[in-house]
Amino acid sequence: MRRFEVRRPRLPRTRTGWRRLVRTVVAVCVLALLPATWLRLTTDGRLRTTADVPRTEVAVVFGAGLWDGEPSPYLAHRLDAAAELYRAGRIEVVLVTGDNSREEYDEPDAMRAYLTRHGVPDARIVSDYAGFDTWDSCVRAKRIFGVDRAVLISQGFHVRRAVALCETAGVSSYGVGVDEPHDATWYYGGVREVLAAGKAAADAAFHPDPRFLGPREPGVERALAAARAERARARAAVRPPGPGASPRAHGGGEVAVPGV
Repeated sequence: MRRFEVRRPRLPRTRTGWRRLVRTVVAVCVLALLPATWLRLTTDGRLRTTADVPRTEVAVVFGAGLWDGEPSPYLAHRLDAAAELYRAGRIEVVLVTGDNSREEYDEPDAMRAYLTRHGVPDARIVSDYAGFDTWDSCVRAKRIFGVDRAVLISQGFHVRRAVALCETAGVSSYGVGVDEPHDATWYYGGVREVLAAGKAAADAAFHPDPRFLGPREPGVERALAAARAERARARAAVRPPGPGASPRAHGGGEVAVPGV
């Protein structure tokens, strides 16, 4: 029986060899960091907080996993930020985008249920069940749901990639990065983003179709139309009576005229 020996890599023995090795390592590091640098440069000025993000009709919340059918802590914090923006009147509709590739795993419905428990009306929530990754979510927001401008909500380590990809997909975006303690999950997310930046650069360069595209869906358009109609009714209810309007026209009773 033949024995296979694992050969250890040989280190350079000459000064020239060491120089080549160092140059190769530096070149690999530079190439690995280029996509992350691109993300940072292209998203400068596009990041905000829940307190100062410009008023935008639509917010997009990206999925971040479920624990026993409920949003993971990181996803719950994203949804909390969306509910805060809705209560403050900075957004009107929330597009929740996540994975529903398996019957027993449904991120969008779990996100919807969480938002309704925290004060966002069900009619103002739209679900994207095929947001399998950030690029897919951005492309589908534009091409399937007709979103042109949006506030993107995620953790700080991910939101730059989300903004860069949605901008590439045609969605003018601001990002809100949710603060998190620097725990093991946060560090894992940061390392993962360095690797994911390479895929993001490839997506931005080649514009691949999402895994599932499907027909156009009117959910966002209908939710916005309902929101506008509700605002119009509210304004009409508080509008003061115009000059010369009769008391009857505004809820007053008949006016008695003496001598008639």
